[in-house]
Amino acid sequence: MKLILVRHAVTHETGKRLSGRMPGIALSPAGVAAAEAVATNLASLDIAAVYTSPIERCRQTAGILAAPHGKKPRVRQQIIEVEYGTWSGRTLRSLYRLRAWKSLMMDPAGFRFPDGETLEEVRKRCVRFLVSMQETYDDATVLAVSHGDVIRTIIAHSLNESVEAIHRLDVSPLGITVVQLCAQHPPAVAVVNAPRL
Repeated sequence: MKLILVRHAVTHETGKRLSGRMPGIALSPAGVAAAEAVATNLASLDIAAVYTSPIERCRQTAGILAAPHGKKPRVRQQIIEVEYGTWSGRTLRSLYRLRAWKSLMMDPAGFRFPDGETLEEVRKRCVRFLVSMQETYDDATVLAVSHGDVIRTIIAHSLNESVEAIHRLDVSPLGITVVQLCAQHPPAVAVVNAPRL
C-alpha cells in the first residue's frame, strides 16, 4: 500500500513556538490557502481513506485535503503530535538556550521531554499505525496528516534508521512524503514535495 504523509499547513505559531498538543491553534489564512492549493494538486489521486492526528491544525488540513475525494478524515491517536510536556507552548528561541535542548540534539533516542514522552515511544506508536495501515489496505493509497517530528520518525523507521536520524530530516509544512509498504520488501520512501525549497 502507498501511504502519503502530509505535514499540516502553517499556523501563526509555526516556526516560532513549540505548539505541541496545545488546543486552539488553527491554520493561518496563508495555511488554509496553501492547503487548498495542495488539495487541488492531489485531487486526481485515488485515495481510499484519509487519516489525521486529532490536533486541530491537522484536522483542518486533512479536511481540506480530503474534500476533493469526498472522504471524511478519520482521527488516529497514534499519529498525534509528540507530547512535549512542559516545553509545549514555549518559544523556540527560549528552548534553543537550554542545556536540555543540546541533549535532545546530541541524543534524541535517549531524551525524554520534561513531563512528556521519548521519541522512541513516538516511533513505537507510529509503527503500530504503519502495521494497521498495511493490514487494512492492500494495494490502496491512503493519505495521513500529521506533525513534523512524527513524520520524521516514520521516515527514519522506514529507512531502517533509529530516531537518532530525525534531526537530519526536514519536513516542511505541507511537505509530502510517500512511503510504499509491501510485506515482501522493505519500505520505499519518496519525498515528493518540500514547499520550503
